Amino acid sequence: MLTLALALVVILPVLGAVAVGLMPPRPARWMAVVLSLAVASLAVGAALLAYPDAHRVALASLPWLTGGSGEGVFGLLLDPLSTVLLLVVTVIGFLTVLYSTQYLSEKNRDHPVGPADQSRYYFWLLAFLASMGGVATSGNFLQLFIFWELTTVCSWALISFYHTEKSLRAGFKALLMTHAGGLFFLLVLLILFAKTGSFDFDAVSRLDGPLRGWVFFFLMLAAWAKAAQVPFHTWLPDAMEAPTPISAYLHAAAMVKAGVYLMARAVCSGWAMPEGLGLLLAIMALVTMFVALSFYFVQDDLKRLLAYSTIAHLGYILLGVALGAMGSKVGFQGGVLHILCHSFGKATLFLCAGAVAYVTGTRSISALGGLARSMPLTATAFFVGVLAVAGIPPFASFWSKFMILAGAMEIPGFLGPLILVLVLAESLIAFGWMLHVGQKVFFGPQTELATGKNDPPAAMRAALVILMIGSLLIPIVGIPLVRWIGG
Repeated sequence: MLTLALALVVILPVLGAVAVGLMPPRPARWMAVVLSLAVASLAVGAALLAYPDAHRVALASLPWLTGGSGEGVFGLLLDPLSTVLLLVVTVIGFLTVLYSTQYLSEKNRDHPVGPADQSRYYFWLLAFLASMGGVATSGNFLQLFIFWELTTVCSWALISFYHTEKSLRAGFKALLMTHAGGLFFLLVLLILFAKTGSFDFDAVSRLDGPLRGWVFFFLMLAAWAKAAQVPFHTWLPDAMEAPTPISAYLHAAAMVKAGVYLMARAVCSGWAMPEGLGLLLAIMALVTMFVALSFYFVQDDLKRLLAYSTIAHLGYILLGVALGAMGSKVGFQGGVLHILCHSFGKATLFLCAGAVAYVTGTRSISALGGLARSMPLTATAFFVGVLAVAGIPPFASFWSKFMILAGAMEIPGFLGPLILVLVLAESLIAFGWMLHVGQKVFFGPQTELATGKNDPPAAMRAALVILMIGSLLIPIVGIPLVRWIGG
């Protein structure tokens, strides 16, 4: 039963993508909602059935591969780490589809979308949901790589959805930069096949020391590209040309999280990452956090501001992974927990930005003001998202950040306290600026664009309410999961 549920998490959205691509817009919308809800329900059910053990099953082989590596190449894996990612991509995937049913319409003042384009949208969104489900449940590096590349294609199609010059350029840039990272992932597969005859996650730990170091470095490059880390960070802000629900899903909950998931999976499959590379990963995470922070202060587009915030928080996750490589299991668990906690808070913020643009026709921070009087639910959700992402107790990211900081203090010497100070400084500055932006957009004098507006339609409001609840309560789900990672 558990195997069937996990298989359907991938199969249902694939079949649904084909079906909605052939349907008229109205039934396509509601079929997408029903299928995404079914997928989220199956994922939650599978997580409950499997917890706290790992469920692994082999489904197919490639007998022409020599050296035994063809045995069990394709299968399913559900352990606490994959459960974290699976819950993120399916639950927030459902909320994205629900929100899209009313956001993607001719009533949208920012980007009106006619019926002719809606089936195409839901085709690619369901295909992306299937691809991310495959990433989360892959049992080895080869299968993970296949789904990893499928997410790249789906992301390109969805970023380019509006077919404007800017969106087409942004989609091509995202495709080029993330696929370039995928080439290093492919190189890892070739090394593993040649040297170990296996694609298993723990095959990296069976390599000789210098070669193992190179494999981890190539995986880091792949993860940096996918997760928009310095120096590969520039594609993510440009990808804000996508429809806002896509920005919320691909660039807060799903695609970019595939990059950090890859590093988390590689590190905890044997804990064999050389300590020097762990230090490099930590340094680059901190560099990314402060580079992203430096761009906060010059953004007038609300979505681009949130994109830079996403880049910084992916740095938090990789910092936790790096702490795990340097010997802190608590830090690693905090990084994995941040995958879950950040996703709910950031999806809330992105969908608030979408609601503002839907109603007012703009995402310009300087053109907005006083929206809280006419859009109280959206204003409430925005500040809940800010509190959740910043880690203000008792909201979600407080718990993940606390574990990351506790992990930093386990690192001997001056490095641990230095990481602690830098993370706290970034967090305080980012929180202050986000409060400033929220005050500008939702309070103060009401601008002309904000006059006479209302909160968005019911489906969009429902998604915001569920995300607000998740931004507070999701650690209740996440903490019991991550405590089983790393023993």
